[in-house]
Order: sequence, then structure tokens, then C-alpha cells
Amino acid sequence: MIRHGESEDNLKSIWAGWRDAPLSDLGKKQANALGTAFAPVPITHIYASPLLRAHTTAQYVQHHQPDPKPPLTLNPNLREQHFGIAEGNPWILHQPEGTTLEELYEQKAFPVLYGRGEKFPEAESLDDLARRAEVGISECVLPHLSGAADGTESNGVHIAIASHGLCIGELIAALIRLDPEADKKKSYTGLLNTAWTRVEVEVRHGHSGSIDLKNPLSLVVRVIHVNNNDHLQAIHEVPHVDLGGASAEARAFFGGQRAQIL
Repeated sequence: MIRHGESEDNLKSIWAGWRDAPLSDLGKKQANALGTAFAPVPITHIYASPLLRAHTTAQYVQHHQPDPKPPLTLNPNLREQHFGIAEGNPWILHQPEGTTLEELYEQKAFPVLYGRGEKFPEAESLDDLARRAEVGISECVLPHLSGAADGTESNGVHIAIASHGLCIGELIAALIRLDPEADKKKSYTGLLNTAWTRVEVEVRHGHSGSIDLKNPLSLVVRVIHVNNNDHLQAIHEVPHVDLGGASAEARAFFGGQRAQIL
């Protein structure tokens, strides 16, 4: 699971969501460094959100793979959480006392909503995103496991999924829910740009039948690397500087690290 490189919207304190901002110059360097680091890894399939920042990150990974290069498939269920009318507008951490949400919306200011069921008008909640992430897992991961189970595809399947901070947190949670013995309390959020989290997934010994979301006892899921960004050490340039706390908070939030900014 790969979070996209830094986008031009990541440099602003705005709600990004489905806005299709491209990678920044730094984001392109991050994605190129990631692709170079992954060159020795025998990736067999690449899936990506169709939003430019994730799609381009995936293209860098594909470019550095040896021929024949793995196929790159775009899947809309890998997109970031949709923030509705808030997208492109400034975000604020808290709703000011004495000001209603409707008044803030009129001022084009949108506070962070912390409840999983909360959402802006025309937007998705985190619970909505979780349901969409389950579909993404059923389309991008489970078919390869079914192939491994019936012998039509080898066990050496390496899937790269280029997505977004909040979505990746829900994608991993969706996988973990398919393993009755996995730790479901742990959160895999707070991802840095182009940081990757590796999940090993296999069919549970003795399982027979379909591999799908309706059969949650079928898999063994292990999260073995989290938020790895060692590849960024290869970028030789002046380190990125935060001009105040808002930028760091924005990156933490859109990396899925909600708890860190409460």
C-alpha cells in the first residue's frame, strides 16, 4: 500500500479529496525514488487511484520495473475520501464557539469532522469510505488470492496499490477484518508521502470455498512493514521546511493521522 507523492494541494491548507491536483516537483522526486527502490521487487500487478497524484506515483513504480512490466489498472474505489462542498476550500481544526456549521460553510471554511459517520454535504463519511475500500479489496486483492487457492495463479503475487492516506487506512482495515485472529484495534495511519505499508495475505490453511467479503474466516493477514520511507534518503535536496504548524497538521490529517490532531 503506497501513499502518493506530495501533491500541489498538499502544500495548501485545503480539503483535497477528489480534486485532481498533480504531484509537486518534490512529489515527482519522491515517486521516482520509490520506483527506483522497488525496481528489484518482482511486482506482478499495480493498482492505483485514478487521481493524478496516485496514478503518477504508480507510473513511476511501473516505469522502474523490468520488462515485461506489470499491468497498471486504475480503480475508482482507491480514491481518497470525498469531501463534497468542502473540496478546494480552507480547512480549520475546530468549529469556533458560537458559530454554526452553516455559517462556516457560507464563509467557505470547513472544520475537521471527527466522527466516523460525519460528513459535509455531498461528501463521504469515513464509514462510507470504509464500505468503498471493501469493494476495492474485493476487486484488487481477493481475485489473486482465489487464483492462488485453486492453483491458477502462483503464491508469488506482489501487488502494489497506490492510493491515499485516509483510503489506505480503510483498505488495510478491510483486509484485517477478513482474518479472525488479526489485531483489529491497531490503526495504520499517519502515512508520509510515498511511504509504503506491506501486508502479507494468504488463504487460511484448510479453507475451502469462496474468497470474498461474505466469508471473513478465510484469510491470514499480517502487516509487516508500516510507513516505510527509507527510499527518501536518496533525494538530495534541501529538506522541506514547515512554515508553521498548519502545514504539518494538514499532512498528518490527509495521511490518515486523525488522532494526532485532536
